[in-house]
Amino acid sequence: MADEKESSGLFDSILFSKVFKTFRMAIQPSKMMIAFLAVAAICVAGWLMDFNKTVITTPNTQGQETELHIYLTTPDLLQSYIENAKENGDLRGVFSTLWHFGAMKFHGALYSLLRLNIQGVAENVIGCFKALIWAFKYHYIYSIIFAVITLVVISVAGGAICRIAALQFARDEKPGLTEALRFSTKKFTSFFTAPLALVGIIIFIGFFIFLLGLAGNIPWAGKPIMVIFLLLALIASGLITIVLIGTFAGFNLMFPAVAYDNSDCFDAISRSFSYVFAKPWRMGFYTVIAAIYGAICYMFVRFFAFVLLWVTNSSLRLGILGDNSKLTEIWQDDPTFTQLVVQPNWPALTGLESFAAFLVYLLLLAIVVLVIAFIVSFYFSANTIIYSLMRKAVDNTALEDVYVTSEQGGPRDSLRRTEPTTTEPEKDQSESGTEPEAQSQSEPKEQPDSSSSTD
Repeated sequence: MADEKESSGLFDSILFSKVFKTFRMAIQPSKMMIAFLAVAAICVAGWLMDFNKTVITTPNTQGQETELHIYLTTPDLLQSYIENAKENGDLRGVFSTLWHFGAMKFHGALYSLLRLNIQGVAENVIGCFKALIWAFKYHYIYSIIFAVITLVVISVAGGAICRIAALQFARDEKPGLTEALRFSTKKFTSFFTAPLALVGIIIFIGFFIFLLGLAGNIPWAGKPIMVIFLLLALIASGLITIVLIGTFAGFNLMFPAVAYDNSDCFDAISRSFSYVFAKPWRMGFYTVIAAIYGAICYMFVRFFAFVLLWVTNSSLRLGILGDNSKLTEIWQDDPTFTQLVVQPNWPALTGLESFAAFLVYLLLLAIVVLVIAFIVSFYFSANTIIYSLMRKAVDNTALEDVYVTSEQGGPRDSLRRTEPTTTEPEKDQSESGTEPEAQSQSEPKEQPDSSSSTD
C-alpha cells in the first residue's frame, strides 16, 4: 500500500502527466452541453447566411471543384476560372465550403499527427489558414459578419468551459451550467476583446509602415525619406513579428487566463505572452502532448459514435421485414467511420418521406455535433490545464490557486481549511485529557516535504 501511494505521488509530481486528466474533464456533461449549444449556434448562423450563395463550384472527376481549390492550387487562374464558370457553374455558401474543406484538413492533420508526420500536420494547418485568407479576401463582408458571430459565441461558451475546467482542476469542484455562463457573460468584454486587441495592435503598427510606403511616392524626396526612416520600419516590423509569434503560440492561454485569474483583456495578453517567451520549449512540449493525447481521444469518441450509429442502423434493418425499403427511404446510406452521416437525396423523396428523412438527418447531425462539441470541450479544457502548469513553472504559483467569487470562496472554503486542523485535535485532546503542550512534546510534528514538482 505504501509503495502504491509513493508511486502515485511521484506520478502526480510530474507536471505534464496532469494533461492526461483532460479527457475526463472534457466529457463532463455541463461542458459538453455548452460546447454542443455553441457548435449548433455557429452552424445555424452559417446555414442561414449560406442562403446567399456566392462560391462558384464546377463538377470534375473527383466531385465538385470550388474556387477555393483553384485559389490553393493555381491562384493566378482564379479570376479566369470565376469568369468562365459563372454561366455553367453552380453556387455554394461560404460556410458550407469552409466546413467541408476544414473537416478534410482537420482529419488530414489528425492522421499525420498520429503517424508523427510533422510536415503533413504543418501542410494541413497552413491550408486552413490559406482558406481563411481566401474567405476574407474574396468574401470579406460575409467573413467579417460570420467571424464576429463566431467570436461572440466562442467568448461566452469558451469562457464558461474554461471556468469550469479551472475550478475542477484547481479545487476539484464542478460548478453548474448557469454559474459558468454567468461568469463568462460577466467577463464577456475580456474574452471578446483579447483576440481583437492583438489584431488592433498589428494594424496600428503596420499603419506606420504603410505611411512610410506612401511617403516613398513623393517626387524627389520620397526615396530619401524611406532611407532615413527604414530603421524605424524594421523596428516596427520586428514588433509585429513578436506579436504574431506570441499570438500564434499564446492565443490558447488567453481564455484560461481570464477564467483562472479573473484577468482583463490586456492582462490576459501579457500573461500568455510572458509564459510563451519565458519557457517556449516547455510550452511547446505541453502543447504537443495535449495534441497527441487529444487526437487519440478524438479517435475513440468518433469510433464510439460510429459504433452507436452502426448498431442502430443494423438493428433497424434486422427488424424491418422485406428489402428494408422503408428504412432506406429515410436513412439511405450505412454509416462509416470516415463519414458518419450522408445527406439524403432530397429530389428523389416525396413529401412525407422528405419530412421523415429530415428528422432522421437532424438526429444524425446531432451525433456529429456532439463529436465536434467534444473537440471544443477538450481544446478549452486542455489549454486551461496547460495555463495552470505554465503559471506554476514561470510564476511558481500553486496549481490550486484560482480566483473564486464570494459565493464560492466564502464560508465553505474556510470550513474546508479549518476542519482538519482544529476540530479533530480538540476532540482528541478532550478525550485523552492531556494538555496541548504535553502532546506536542511527546509527539513531534512532522516536517513538510519540501520537494517541488518536476517535469
